[in-house]
Amino acid sequence: MKFRPCIDLHSGQVKQIVGSTLKDNPSEENDLATNFATDRPAASFAEMYRNDKLTGGHVIMLGPGNTDAAKSALAAYPRGLQVGGGINTENAKQWLDAGASHVIVTSFVFHNGQIDMERLQQLVNITGKDRLVLDLSCRRKLNDPTGPYYVVTDRWQTYTDVKVDRDTLELLSQYCDEFLVHGVENEGKRCGILEDLVVLLGEHSPIAVTYAGGVKEVSDLDRVKELGKGRVDLTVGSALDCFGGDIPYDEVIAWHKKENE
Repeated sequence: MKFRPCIDLHSGQVKQIVGSTLKDNPSEENDLATNFATDRPAASFAEMYRNDKLTGGHVIMLGPGNTDAAKSALAAYPRGLQVGGGINTENAKQWLDAGASHVIVTSFVFHNGQIDMERLQQLVNITGKDRLVLDLSCRRKLNDPTGPYYVVTDRWQTYTDVKVDRDTLELLSQYCDEFLVHGVENEGKRCGILEDLVVLLGEHSPIAVTYAGGVKEVSDLDRVKELGKGRVDLTVGSALDCFGGDIPYDEVIAWHKKENE
């Protein structure tokens, strides 16, 4: 099991945001819940991850105005970071050429509530299976709090009809190298992980998978390792001290190195 770092970008700045508060309409930006923002360049975080030999982290562009910052991070750690946010068949190759190890895709593939297999195949033809990550960020329906998790798109505002379950994971694993799964209900809230989602991913994902959402203390690393049977990697964002939280980044690095000796 690995710790996977992140660089979330909003309006060109490194931030930690409660993702479920993102909106498409700029007039609703006042509703944005921001946990942390810094003037420290994205490239500086990328250099830190490179120095700590962390691989498979992700740079996520939350809306417009983030291209330059994302490219600077990729340039600082070539082939060490994945990139996501608005990736499609028009720009996927550009991002790989800019230094991304993989491109991360959701909304382009999950189209009109369904998996658009034609679009997915077009993307694979460009990137290759080995450089594509599918983002299966998901949440439950509000009226069914114990029901299945559904993939959500468009800044997590739009439910698809695609359940995150064994069948979906097995089907999509034929087209990509990894999955990235944000537990949207808990993401950015430091309220604890979605344990049943981690269990599901550990049991049913045939390929590498990273869970993100709700980590609040170092012990959550061990909890994810236990629940995911060592098969689910973990991203920690808002809870890290380098993003304004309480968990020492150095402590997480020490845990990761011990696990991956």
